[in-house]
Amino acid sequence: MLPPTTRRRTILRLALPIIAGMLTQSLINLVDAAMVGTLGEAPLAGVGIGGYLMFMVTALLFGLSSGVQAQTARRHGERAWGELAVALNAGLFIAALLSLPITLLCLWQAPTLMGWINQDPAVNAEAVAYFRWRVLSLAPVAMIFCFRGYWNGIQKTGLYLRIILVMHVINVLASLGLIFGYLGLPAMGAAGAGAGTTLSLLAGLVIWAAASLRDARPAGLLAGLPRRATLLTTLRLAGPHSFQQLWFATGYAVLFWILGRVGTPSVAVGHVLVNLSLLLILPGVGLGLAAMSLVGQALGREAHADAYRWGWDVVRLAWLCLALIALPMALFPDAVLSLFLHDSALIELARLPLRLTALMIVLDAAALVLAQALLGAGANRTVMTTTLSLQWLVFLPLAWVIGVEFEQGLMGIWWVQLAYRCLNSLWFAVIWRRRRWQRLAV
Repeated sequence: MLPPTTRRRTILRLALPIIAGMLTQSLINLVDAAMVGTLGEAPLAGVGIGGYLMFMVTALLFGLSSGVQAQTARRHGERAWGELAVALNAGLFIAALLSLPITLLCLWQAPTLMGWINQDPAVNAEAVAYFRWRVLSLAPVAMIFCFRGYWNGIQKTGLYLRIILVMHVINVLASLGLIFGYLGLPAMGAAGAGAGTTLSLLAGLVIWAAASLRDARPAGLLAGLPRRATLLTTLRLAGPHSFQQLWFATGYAVLFWILGRVGTPSVAVGHVLVNLSLLLILPGVGLGLAAMSLVGQALGREAHADAYRWGWDVVRLAWLCLALIALPMALFPDAVLSLFLHDSALIELARLPLRLTALMIVLDAAALVLAQALLGAGANRTVMTTTLSLQWLVFLPLAWVIGVEFEQGLMGIWWVQLAYRCLNSLWFAVIWRRRRWQRLAV
Protein backbone atom coordinates (compact mmCIF):
# COMPACT_ATOMS: atom_id res chain seq x y z
CA MET A 1 0.00 0.00 0.00
CA LEU A 2 1.42 3.37 -0.99
CA PRO A 3 1.92 6.02 1.74
CA PRO A 4 -0.62 8.93 1.77
CA THR A 5 1.80 11.49 0.33
CA THR A 6 2.71 9.23 -2.59
CA ARG A 7 -0.97 8.50 -3.23
CA ARG A 8 -1.78 12.22 -3.39
CA ARG A 9 1.11 12.79 -5.79
CA THR A 10 -0.13 9.94 -7.99
CA ILE A 11 -3.65 11.42 -8.09
CA LEU A 12 -2.39 14.91 -8.95
CA ARG A 13 0.03 13.60 -11.58
CA LEU A 14 -2.88 12.01 -13.39
CA ALA A 15 -5.49 14.71 -12.78
CA LEU A 16 -3.63 18.00 -13.35
CA PRO A 17 -3.09 17.59 -17.13
CA ILE A 18 -6.76 16.61 -17.54
CA ILE A 19 -7.92 19.60 -15.48
CA ALA A 20 -5.67 21.99 -17.41
CA GLY A 21 -6.95 20.63 -20.73
CA MET A 22 -10.57 21.03 -19.64
CA LEU A 23 -9.99 24.58 -18.44
CA THR A 24 -8.33 25.57 -21.72
CA GLN A 25 -11.31 24.06 -23.57
CA SER A 26 -13.65 26.34 -21.62
CA LEU A 27 -11.40 29.31 -22.34
CA ILE A 28 -11.35 28.65 -26.07
CA ASN A 29 -15.15 28.51 -26.10
CA LEU A 30 -15.19 32.00 -24.61
CA VAL A 31 -12.65 33.18 -27.22
CA ASP A 32 -14.82 31.78 -30.03
CA ALA A 33 -17.85 33.57 -28.62
CA ALA A 34 -15.89 36.82 -28.40
CA MET A 35 -14.82 36.57 -32.06
CA VAL A 36 -18.31 35.81 -33.35
CA GLY A 37 -19.82 38.39 -31.00
CA THR A 38 -18.30 41.19 -33.08
CA LEU A 39 -20.57 40.13 -35.97
CA GLY A 40 -23.78 40.93 -34.11
CA GLU A 41 -26.50 39.40 -31.99
CA ALA A 42 -27.90 36.89 -34.52
CA PRO A 43 -24.54 35.21 -35.35
CA LEU A 44 -23.64 35.00 -31.66
CA ALA A 45 -27.01 33.47 -30.76
CA GLY A 46 -26.75 31.11 -33.75
CA VAL A 47 -23.35 29.84 -32.64
CA GLY A 48 -24.69 29.35 -29.11
CA ILE A 49 -27.69 27.33 -30.29
CA GLY A 50 -25.68 25.37 -32.87
CA GLY A 51 -23.04 24.61 -30.26
CA TYR A 52 -25.64 23.37 -27.79
CA LEU A 53 -27.14 21.06 -30.43
CA MET A 54 -23.65 19.79 -31.28
CA PHE A 55 -23.11 19.03 -27.61
CA MET A 56 -26.31 16.98 -27.61
CA VAL A 57 -25.23 15.05 -30.72
CA THR A 58 -21.73 14.47 -29.33
CA ALA A 59 -23.26 13.08 -26.13
CA LEU A 60 -24.52 10.11 -28.18
CA LEU A 61 -20.90 8.91 -28.48
CA PHE A 62 -19.40 10.39 -25.32
CA GLY A 63 -19.51 7.09 -23.47
CA LEU A 64 -16.85 5.61 -25.76
CA SER A 65 -14.22 7.43 -23.72
CA SER A 66 -15.16 5.85 -20.39
CA GLY A 67 -15.82 2.48 -22.06
CA VAL A 68 -12.31 2.37 -23.52
CA GLN A 69 -10.67 3.80 -20.39
CA ALA A 70 -12.29 1.31 -17.99
CA GLN A 71 -11.20 -1.70 -20.08
CA THR A 72 -7.71 -0.34 -20.71
CA ALA A 73 -7.14 0.39 -17.01
CA ARG A 74 -8.35 -3.13 -16.09
CA ARG A 75 -5.99 -4.77 -18.65
CA HIS A 76 -3.17 -2.54 -17.34
CA GLY A 77 -3.82 -3.73 -13.80
CA GLU A 78 -3.82 -7.34 -15.04
CA ARG A 79 -0.47 -6.67 -16.78
CA ALA A 80 -1.97 -7.90 -20.05
CA TRP A 81 0.41 -5.67 -22.00
CA GLY A 82 -0.40 -7.17 -25.42
CA GLU A 83 -4.12 -6.48 -24.96
CA LEU A 84 -4.04 -2.89 -23.70
CA ALA A 85 -5.25 -1.46 -27.03
CA VAL A 86 -7.91 -4.11 -27.72
CA ALA A 87 -10.65 -1.87 -26.30
CA LEU A 88 -9.27 1.08 -28.31
CA ASN A 89 -9.67 -0.95 -31.50
CA ALA A 90 -13.29 -1.68 -30.58
CA GLY A 91 -13.97 1.95 -29.71
CA LEU A 92 -12.55 3.24 -33.00
CA PHE A 93 -14.60 0.69 -34.94
CA ILE A 94 -17.81 1.68 -33.17
CA ALA A 95 -17.02 5.40 -33.57
CA ALA A 96 -16.56 5.02 -37.34
CA LEU A 97 -19.65 2.84 -37.69
CA LEU A 98 -22.05 5.08 -35.76
CA SER A 99 -20.79 8.57 -36.55
CA LEU A 100 -21.32 8.40 -40.33
CA PRO A 101 -25.12 7.83 -40.32
CA ILE A 102 -25.59 10.31 -37.44
CA THR A 103 -23.60 12.94 -39.37
CA LEU A 104 -25.59 12.43 -42.57
CA LEU A 105 -28.89 12.61 -40.66
CA CYS A 106 -27.86 15.83 -38.91
CA LEU A 107 -26.71 17.47 -42.16
CA TRP A 108 -30.07 16.63 -43.74
CA GLN A 109 -32.31 17.55 -40.80
CA ALA A 110 -30.33 20.52 -39.42
CA PRO A 111 -33.09 23.12 -40.12
CA THR A 112 -35.72 20.92 -38.44
CA LEU A 113 -33.54 20.23 -35.42
CA MET A 114 -32.76 23.93 -35.03
CA GLY A 115 -36.44 24.81 -35.30
CA TRP A 116 -37.17 22.71 -32.20
CA ILE A 117 -34.84 24.92 -30.17
CA ASN A 118 -35.42 28.39 -31.61
CA GLN A 119 -38.03 30.12 -33.77
CA ASP A 120 -36.10 33.17 -34.99
CA PRO A 121 -35.37 32.68 -38.76
CA ALA A 122 -32.30 34.96 -38.74
CA VAL A 123 -30.75 33.18 -35.79
CA ASN A 124 -31.61 29.74 -37.19
CA ALA A 125 -29.95 30.55 -40.53
CA GLU A 126 -26.69 31.27 -38.69
CA ALA A 127 -27.12 28.27 -36.40
CA VAL A 128 -27.72 25.83 -39.29
CA ALA A 129 -24.63 27.01 -41.18
CA TYR A 130 -22.48 26.77 -38.06
CA PHE A 131 -23.89 23.39 -36.98
CA ARG A 132 -23.42 21.77 -40.40
CA TRP A 133 -19.72 22.58 -40.32
CA ARG A 134 -19.40 21.41 -36.71
CA VAL A 135 -21.20 18.10 -37.23
CA LEU A 136 -18.64 17.14 -39.89
CA SER A 137 -16.26 16.69 -36.95
CA LEU A 138 -18.41 14.06 -35.23
CA ALA A 139 -16.26 11.11 -36.34
CA PRO A 140 -12.98 12.81 -35.31
CA VAL A 141 -14.52 13.77 -31.95
CA ALA A 142 -15.71 10.20 -31.30
CA MET A 143 -12.30 8.77 -32.19
CA ILE A 144 -10.53 11.35 -30.02
CA PHE A 145 -12.73 10.19 -27.14
CA CYS A 146 -11.40 6.67 -27.71
CA PHE A 147 -7.74 7.71 -27.91
CA ARG A 148 -8.13 9.86 -24.78
CA GLY A 149 -9.69 6.94 -22.92
CA TYR A 150 -6.80 4.66 -23.88
CA TRP A 151 -4.06 7.07 -22.80
CA ASN A 152 -5.87 7.96 -19.57
CA GLY A 153 -6.27 4.24 -18.90
CA ILE A 154 -2.52 3.67 -19.04
CA GLN A 155 -1.94 6.74 -16.82
CA LYS A 156 -0.31 8.90 -19.50
CA THR A 157 -2.60 11.91 -19.24
CA GLY A 158 0.00 14.52 -20.18
CA LEU A 159 -0.48 13.74 -23.87
CA TYR A 160 -4.08 15.01 -23.67
CA LEU A 161 -2.95 18.45 -22.49
CA ARG A 162 -0.22 18.78 -25.12
CA ILE A 163 -2.51 17.82 -27.99
CA ILE A 164 -5.42 19.99 -26.88
CA LEU A 165 -3.14 23.05 -26.65
CA VAL A 166 -2.04 22.48 -30.27
CA MET A 167 -5.68 22.08 -31.29
CA HIS A 168 -6.61 25.36 -29.60
CA VAL A 169 -3.92 27.27 -31.49
CA ILE A 170 -5.15 25.81 -34.78
CA ASN A 171 -8.74 26.59 -33.83
CA VAL A 172 -8.04 30.25 -33.07
CA LEU A 173 -5.99 30.83 -36.22
CA ALA A 174 -8.35 28.95 -38.55
CA SER A 175 -11.48 30.50 -37.04
CA LEU A 176 -10.06 34.03 -37.25
CA GLY A 177 -9.19 33.53 -40.90
CA LEU A 178 -12.50 31.93 -41.86
CA ILE A 179 -14.78 34.22 -39.84
CA PHE A 180 -13.30 37.48 -41.13
CA GLY A 181 -11.65 36.38 -44.40
CA TYR A 182 -8.02 37.02 -43.39
CA LEU A 183 -5.05 35.76 -45.47
CA GLY A 184 -7.19 35.37 -48.58
CA LEU A 185 -9.57 32.90 -46.93
CA PRO A 186 -13.33 33.23 -47.55
CA ALA A 187 -15.18 35.42 -45.02
CA MET A 188 -17.72 32.87 -43.78
CA GLY A 189 -18.99 34.68 -40.70
CA ALA A 190 -20.38 32.46 -37.94
CA ALA A 191 -20.00 29.36 -40.14
CA GLY A 192 -16.27 30.07 -40.20
CA ALA A 193 -16.11 29.40 -36.46
CA GLY A 194 -17.62 25.97 -37.07
CA ALA A 195 -15.24 25.25 -39.93
CA GLY A 196 -12.24 26.37 -37.86
CA THR A 197 -13.21 24.12 -34.96
CA THR A 198 -13.69 21.16 -37.31
CA LEU A 199 -10.26 21.72 -38.86
CA SER A 200 -8.67 21.80 -35.40
CA LEU A 201 -10.40 18.54 -34.46
CA LEU A 202 -9.22 16.85 -37.65
CA ALA A 203 -5.67 17.99 -36.86
CA GLY A 204 -6.06 16.71 -33.30
CA LEU A 205 -7.20 13.32 -34.57
CA VAL A 206 -4.12 13.06 -36.80
CA ILE A 207 -1.84 13.84 -33.83
CA TRP A 208 -3.63 11.36 -31.54
CA ALA A 209 -3.44 8.65 -34.21
CA ALA A 210 0.25 9.29 -34.91
CA ALA A 211 1.18 9.16 -31.22
CA SER A 212 -0.85 5.99 -30.72
CA LEU A 213 0.52 4.23 -33.80
CA ARG A 214 4.03 5.00 -32.61
CA ASP A 215 3.59 3.66 -29.07
CA ALA A 216 0.55 1.35 -28.95
CA ARG A 217 1.30 -1.14 -31.74
CA PRO A 218 2.87 -3.63 -29.26
CA ALA A 219 -0.29 -3.26 -27.16
CA GLY A 220 -2.42 -4.59 -30.04
CA LEU A 221 -3.48 -1.40 -31.82
CA LEU A 222 -4.88 -2.28 -35.28
CA ALA A 223 -3.71 -5.88 -34.84
CA GLY A 224 -6.95 -7.07 -36.43
CA LEU A 225 -10.69 -6.62 -36.38
CA PRO A 226 -12.13 -6.24 -32.86
CA ARG A 227 -13.49 -9.39 -31.27
CA ARG A 228 -17.24 -9.65 -30.87
CA ALA A 229 -16.94 -9.94 -27.08
CA THR A 230 -14.87 -6.73 -26.88
CA LEU A 231 -17.32 -4.85 -29.10
CA LEU A 232 -20.24 -5.94 -26.92
CA THR A 233 -18.40 -5.01 -23.72
CA THR A 234 -17.51 -1.58 -25.11
CA LEU A 235 -21.12 -0.98 -26.15
CA ARG A 236 -22.36 -2.20 -22.76
CA LEU A 237 -20.10 0.29 -20.99
CA ALA A 238 -20.47 3.20 -23.43
CA GLY A 239 -24.25 3.04 -23.95
CA PRO A 240 -25.42 3.95 -20.43
CA HIS A 241 -22.83 6.72 -20.10
CA SER A 242 -23.80 8.27 -23.45
CA PHE A 243 -27.49 8.03 -22.57
CA GLN A 244 -26.77 9.64 -19.22
CA GLN A 245 -24.87 12.56 -20.77
CA LEU A 246 -27.61 13.18 -23.33
CA TRP A 247 -30.43 13.31 -20.80
CA PHE A 248 -28.34 15.14 -18.20
CA ALA A 249 -27.79 17.93 -20.75
CA THR A 250 -31.50 17.87 -21.64
CA GLY A 251 -32.24 18.31 -17.94
CA TYR A 252 -30.44 21.66 -17.99
CA ALA A 253 -32.62 22.73 -20.92
CA VAL A 254 -35.68 21.88 -18.80
CA LEU A 255 -34.20 23.83 -15.86
CA PHE A 256 -33.92 26.95 -18.01
CA TRP A 257 -37.48 26.42 -19.24
CA ILE A 258 -38.61 26.37 -15.59
CA LEU A 259 -36.60 29.52 -14.90
CA GLY A 260 -38.28 31.11 -17.92
CA ARG A 261 -41.65 30.56 -16.23
CA VAL A 262 -40.31 32.43 -13.19
CA GLY A 263 -39.12 35.43 -15.24
CA THR A 264 -36.44 36.79 -17.54
CA PRO A 265 -34.19 38.06 -14.68
CA SER A 266 -34.12 34.53 -13.24
CA VAL A 267 -33.08 33.13 -16.64
CA ALA A 268 -30.24 35.66 -16.93
CA VAL A 269 -28.97 34.98 -13.41
CA GLY A 270 -29.47 31.23 -13.83
CA HIS A 271 -27.30 31.19 -16.97
CA VAL A 272 -24.47 32.92 -15.09
CA LEU A 273 -24.71 30.62 -12.06
CA VAL A 274 -24.94 27.40 -14.09
CA ASN A 275 -22.06 28.34 -16.39
CA LEU A 276 -19.92 29.31 -13.39
CA SER A 277 -20.64 26.03 -11.63
CA LEU A 278 -19.98 23.95 -14.76
CA LEU A 279 -16.63 25.71 -15.17
CA LEU A 280 -15.56 25.48 -11.54
CA ILE A 281 -16.39 21.78 -11.06
CA LEU A 282 -13.88 20.85 -13.78
CA PRO A 283 -11.13 20.12 -11.23
CA GLY A 284 -13.54 17.65 -9.62
CA VAL A 285 -14.24 16.04 -12.98
CA GLY A 286 -10.52 15.80 -13.73
CA LEU A 287 -9.85 14.18 -10.36
CA GLY A 288 -12.73 11.81 -11.06
CA LEU A 289 -11.14 10.73 -14.35
CA ALA A 290 -7.94 10.00 -12.43
CA ALA A 291 -9.99 7.90 -9.99
CA MET A 292 -11.45 5.96 -12.93
CA SER A 293 -7.98 4.79 -14.00
CA LEU A 294 -6.69 4.13 -10.48
CA VAL A 295 -9.75 2.10 -9.50
CA GLY A 296 -9.74 0.14 -12.78
CA GLN A 297 -6.08 -0.74 -12.46
CA ALA A 298 -6.45 -1.77 -8.81
CA LEU A 299 -9.36 -4.06 -9.71
CA GLY A 300 -7.25 -5.53 -12.53
CA ARG A 301 -4.67 -6.46 -9.87
CA GLU A 302 -7.55 -7.83 -7.74
CA ALA A 303 -6.53 -5.32 -5.06
CA HIS A 304 -10.11 -4.61 -3.98
CA ALA A 305 -9.21 -2.82 -0.76
CA ASP A 306 -6.84 -0.54 -2.66
CA ALA A 307 -9.52 0.25 -5.26
CA TYR A 308 -11.96 1.17 -2.48
CA ARG A 309 -9.38 3.39 -0.80
CA TRP A 310 -8.51 5.20 -4.05
CA GLY A 311 -12.11 6.37 -4.30
CA TRP A 312 -12.06 8.04 -0.88
CA ASP A 313 -8.52 9.40 -1.34
CA VAL A 314 -9.58 11.24 -4.48
CA VAL A 315 -12.82 12.48 -2.86
CA ARG A 316 -10.87 14.06 0.02
CA LEU A 317 -8.53 15.81 -2.41
CA ALA A 318 -11.50 16.99 -4.50
CA TRP A 319 -13.20 18.44 -1.42
CA LEU A 320 -10.11 20.50 -0.64
CA CYS A 321 -9.65 21.73 -4.23
CA LEU A 322 -13.30 22.63 -4.76
CA ALA A 323 -13.53 24.36 -1.36
CA LEU A 324 -10.60 26.61 -2.30
CA ILE A 325 -12.23 27.39 -5.65
CA ALA A 326 -15.64 28.09 -4.11
CA LEU A 327 -14.35 30.32 -1.30
CA PRO A 328 -14.25 33.61 -3.30
CA MET A 329 -17.87 33.11 -4.39
CA ALA A 330 -18.95 32.65 -0.78
CA LEU A 331 -16.91 35.54 0.64
CA PHE A 332 -17.06 38.10 -2.20
CA PRO A 333 -20.25 37.37 -4.19
CA ASP A 334 -20.72 40.93 -5.47
CA ALA A 335 -17.19 41.10 -6.88
CA VAL A 336 -17.68 37.80 -8.71
CA LEU A 337 -21.14 38.68 -10.01
CA SER A 338 -20.03 42.12 -11.25
CA LEU A 339 -17.82 40.35 -13.81
CA PHE A 340 -20.96 39.04 -15.53
CA LEU A 341 -23.89 41.19 -14.38
CA HIS A 342 -24.04 44.97 -14.60
CA ASP A 343 -27.52 45.59 -13.21
CA SER A 344 -27.68 46.12 -9.43
CA ALA A 345 -31.10 44.41 -9.28
CA LEU A 346 -29.70 41.27 -10.95
CA ILE A 347 -26.70 41.24 -8.59
CA GLU A 348 -29.07 41.52 -5.62
CA LEU A 349 -31.14 38.61 -7.01
CA ALA A 350 -28.02 36.47 -7.59
CA ARG A 351 -26.13 37.12 -4.33
CA LEU A 352 -27.52 34.36 -2.11
CA PRO A 353 -27.93 31.84 -4.97
CA LEU A 354 -24.23 32.34 -5.77
CA ARG A 355 -23.30 31.51 -2.17
CA LEU A 356 -25.48 28.42 -2.40
CA THR A 357 -23.71 27.55 -5.67
CA ALA A 358 -20.36 27.76 -3.86
CA LEU A 359 -21.65 25.30 -1.26
CA MET A 360 -23.07 23.04 -4.01
CA ILE A 361 -19.68 22.81 -5.71
CA VAL A 362 -18.08 21.47 -2.53
CA LEU A 363 -20.97 19.10 -1.78
CA ASP A 364 -20.77 17.78 -5.34
CA ALA A 365 -17.22 16.48 -4.84
CA ALA A 366 -18.21 12.97 -3.75
CA ALA A 367 -20.67 12.53 -6.63
CA LEU A 368 -18.22 13.89 -9.22
CA VAL A 369 -15.41 11.57 -8.14
CA LEU A 370 -17.29 8.43 -7.15
CA ALA A 371 -19.42 8.46 -10.32
CA GLN A 372 -16.22 8.38 -12.41
CA ALA A 373 -14.66 5.79 -10.11
CA LEU A 374 -17.73 3.55 -10.57
CA LEU A 375 -17.34 3.92 -14.34
CA GLY A 376 -13.79 2.63 -13.91
CA ALA A 377 -15.24 -0.39 -12.14
CA GLY A 378 -17.72 -1.01 -14.95
CA ALA A 379 -20.81 0.11 -13.00
CA ASN A 380 -21.99 2.34 -15.87
CA ARG A 381 -25.65 1.36 -15.58
CA THR A 382 -25.65 2.15 -11.86
CA VAL A 383 -24.20 5.60 -12.51
CA MET A 384 -26.77 6.26 -15.24
CA THR A 385 -29.80 5.22 -13.21
CA THR A 386 -28.66 7.09 -10.09
CA THR A 387 -27.81 10.31 -11.91
CA LEU A 388 -30.90 10.48 -14.11
CA SER A 389 -33.34 9.29 -11.42
CA LEU A 390 -32.27 11.99 -8.98
CA GLN A 391 -32.23 14.68 -11.68
CA TRP A 392 -35.51 13.84 -13.45
CA LEU A 393 -37.57 12.32 -10.63
CA VAL A 394 -36.42 14.50 -7.73
CA PHE A 395 -34.74 17.77 -8.71
CA LEU A 396 -36.68 18.92 -11.77
CA PRO A 397 -40.19 18.13 -10.41
CA LEU A 398 -39.37 19.80 -7.08
CA ALA A 399 -37.83 22.79 -8.88
CA TRP A 400 -41.13 23.26 -10.74
CA VAL A 401 -43.30 22.82 -7.64
CA ILE A 402 -41.21 25.03 -5.33
CA GLY A 403 -40.13 27.62 -7.87
CA VAL A 404 -43.29 28.00 -9.97
CA GLU A 405 -46.28 26.47 -8.18
CA PHE A 406 -45.30 27.75 -4.72
CA GLU A 407 -43.89 30.96 -6.30
CA GLN A 408 -40.54 30.78 -4.50
CA GLY A 409 -38.74 31.72 -7.73
CA LEU A 410 -35.02 31.45 -8.31
CA MET A 411 -34.22 31.30 -4.60
CA GLY A 412 -36.53 28.35 -4.03
CA ILE A 413 -35.14 26.49 -7.05
CA TRP A 414 -31.58 26.96 -5.82
CA TRP A 415 -32.43 25.65 -2.35
CA VAL A 416 -33.95 22.59 -4.04
CA GLN A 417 -30.79 22.20 -6.10
CA LEU A 418 -28.65 22.37 -2.95
CA ALA A 419 -30.68 19.55 -1.38
CA TYR A 420 -30.45 17.57 -4.64
CA ARG A 421 -26.65 17.88 -4.73
CA CYS A 422 -26.45 16.68 -1.11
CA LEU A 423 -28.63 13.69 -1.88
CA ASN A 424 -26.65 12.93 -5.04
CA SER A 425 -23.30 12.79 -3.23
CA LEU A 426 -24.79 10.87 -0.30
CA TRP A 427 -26.28 8.23 -2.59
CA PHE A 428 -23.03 7.73 -4.53
CA ALA A 429 -21.20 7.40 -1.20
CA VAL A 430 -23.66 4.67 -0.13
CA ILE A 431 -23.13 2.82 -3.44
CA TRP A 432 -19.36 3.04 -3.01
CA ARG A 433 -19.48 1.75 0.57
CA ARG A 434 -21.59 -1.27 -0.46
CA ARG A 435 -18.71 -2.43 -2.72
CA ARG A 436 -20.96 -4.40 -5.07
CA TRP A 437 -19.06 -2.77 -7.93
CA GLN A 438 -16.01 -4.88 -7.01
CA ARG A 439 -17.66 -7.96 -8.48
CA LEU A 440 -18.21 -6.53 -11.97
CA ALA A 441 -16.30 -7.96 -14.95
CA VAL A 442 -14.87 -5.59 -17.57
